[in-house]
Amino acid sequence: MSTENPRTESPRTVTPVAPPSAEIRQQATERLAGLATPPGALGRLGDIAVWFAAANGNAVPEQLTNVRLAIFAGDHGVAQHGVSAFPASITPAMVQMFLAGKAGVSALARAHDVHVRVLDLCVDDDLAGAPAEVQKFKVRRSTGAIHLTDALTEDEFEAAYTAGRTVAAEEIAAGAQLLLSGDMGIGNTTPAAAMIASALGLPAAEVTGRGTGIDDTALAHKIGVIQTALDRAGDRKDDPFETLKALSSADLAATTGYMVAAAEAGVPVLLDGLMSVACALTADRIAPGASAWFLAGHRSTEPGQAMALEKLGLTPLVDLGMRLGEGSGAVAAVPVLRSAVALLREVALLSEVMGA
Repeated sequence: MSTENPRTESPRTVTPVAPPSAEIRQQATERLAGLATPPGALGRLGDIAVWFAAANGNAVPEQLTNVRLAIFAGDHGVAQHGVSAFPASITPAMVQMFLAGKAGVSALARAHDVHVRVLDLCVDDDLAGAPAEVQKFKVRRSTGAIHLTDALTEDEFEAAYTAGRTVAAEEIAAGAQLLLSGDMGIGNTTPAAAMIASALGLPAAEVTGRGTGIDDTALAHKIGVIQTALDRAGDRKDDPFETLKALSSADLAATTGYMVAAAEAGVPVLLDGLMSVACALTADRIAPGASAWFLAGHRSTEPGQAMALEKLGLTPLVDLGMRLGEGSGAVAAVPVLRSAVALLREVALLSEVMGA
């Protein structure tokens, strides 16, 4: 694991990412096979432990104590066009709940010893009383309605993407062994679905879900909005950077930069729901091979998330029917990963038991 600062060249640089150490993976696999447990008895926990050991750079991985979640918050112009069951005013209210430690993810993070950081990238509010740290990377208030115009200008895209990379570097410098990403923003499933459709070359109808719980009429409208956005972007969808500029938002562009920087630094990322996975898929387009550093935390109810996970070759650790967002599904999966690490670290080898 490296703690070097992220690269400083143009944000539009595409660079392949080397996978976790094959040598360490082999050593961890051999250790797993040598544990005083029946072969295969640990099931997926064994596979997860080997993955983390390779990412950690140690066949006997470190105890997983420093887990850090960054929640990227923002509003979306498309939320004013009937794609969500809730008004955009919920976004700033929920950011204040994060800061007060009263949100769903706040409770889970306390239960599982996960550090939480909240960042306003494009919330359409001044967030009165919020610490300056929360808004130090703010790009703008809300973003463009993607079926009508680009989400971000070139300068705004670069600022958001670079902000995410900077946040990853800061969290890694704080000792993060594992990074998580969270989201908050009414309407954010619409740009996330557009990002996935762009990456997979699929029509909106195949990737669009109900988000916060819209009815059939609103779902049909949402599909139309996303398809219009995809058609408007045209061939720009083939470029992951243009996809972010045209179809995402400042918070999602930042999340993507965060994941690219983590993979480049050799720090594993535990993914959350639709928004997190849409950004992970885009990150892997920008930095081919980045997905080797990603682990899927939970399965969302959104169809696009399942399709993106399949493309990334990732199987979620838990499937609880959650659709809260916030990073909550990833945080709920942290104990599973910690359990896997503990088994590989602490279970005796069969050779020790037998006195060999």
